[in-house]
Amino acid sequence: MKQFKGFMHGVNLGGWFSQCNHTEERYDTFIKEEDFKTIADWGLDHIRLPIDYELVENADGQKLEKGYERIRKAAEWCKTNNLNMILDLHKTCGFSFDIGYQESGFFDDEKLQERFYKLWESLAESFKDIFAGSNNEICFELLNEVTDQAYCKKWNAIAKTCIERIRKIAPTTKILVGSYWNNSLASVKDLDEPYDENIVYNFHCYEPLLFTHQGAPWVGQKMNPDFRFPLKSKFSDYIKMTSEKVGQIGTAFGAFSPDATVDVSYFETIFAEAVKVAEDRNVLLYCGEYGAIEKATPEDTLEWYKLISTVFNNHGIGRAAWSYRQMDFGLSDSRLDAVRSELIKYL
Repeated sequence: MKQFKGFMHGVNLGGWFSQCNHTEERYDTFIKEEDFKTIADWGLDHIRLPIDYELVENADGQKLEKGYERIRKAAEWCKTNNLNMILDLHKTCGFSFDIGYQESGFFDDEKLQERFYKLWESLAESFKDIFAGSNNEICFELLNEVTDQAYCKKWNAIAKTCIERIRKIAPTTKILVGSYWNNSLASVKDLDEPYDENIVYNFHCYEPLLFTHQGAPWVGQKMNPDFRFPLKSKFSDYIKMTSEKVGQIGTAFGAFSPDATVDVSYFETIFAEAVKVAEDRNVLLYCGEYGAIEKATPEDTLEWYKLISTVFNNHGIGRAAWSYRQMDFGLSDSRLDAVRSELIKYL
């Protein structure tokens, strides 16, 4: 399978320009220049930079130049530290993966779609050459985590139109496209064929969800905050507790003995279909988010990263861990101090 050169080992800067209160204080203090040096010192080659539309647009869709300047500053810090960048539109007017933001209507409203296209035309014009004269590269990620399967056909059509309009401005910039069910592995097959050689299929992986999201109050119906679940629990326990806490069961557990536990073969099994699709279509495959919640033990977190990293490496899949700081998954947070020097080997 083709390798996403320059984007093999990365980290998300979640919570800086996205999923935040969008204040100047937040923008100025949450991530600083020295954090880019830390990321480079970890041996990583890129960042994924999530942005909400509020950073670069006002309520009426007018350009906020100050937000564009902040992205330019982040790009300068990337250049200084020899890091590449994925510019990820994490929220657009009318849609967010998080229903708590109360964005709606995007997939049925042509005006909201046109606003989306125009935003991407503006971003492309502003940043297509941001790394000109250096060895660094920027990629564009159209939209984070389309949710419902019912949006699939509409999203494929919207993505095609958006790519066509970006291509008039940035003909060779790599463009990332994810599918429904929050960029799930199982939905990669339903993306349209790649429109050109610079399209990247993007998925997210937080499997097994019962482990990576243990105690996450936003998951399922009965995921109480004090719920804990060891990584190496038996699959029979995964099945039982996933049904109870999450409300749905993944397809992979049934392929193994009830007494089996999570290992490399588990990840090989859940990756297999997406890998084959990418190989058959000769398209780059990338994991834009993966990680384990702060409520997992540091030891289990390290082991999980080791296992999933092995499969990324087996197939040459680039990735960006979620997330650098806080956001319930922070890799630089103090809880991981004892294991971080080992853990970063597997990012």
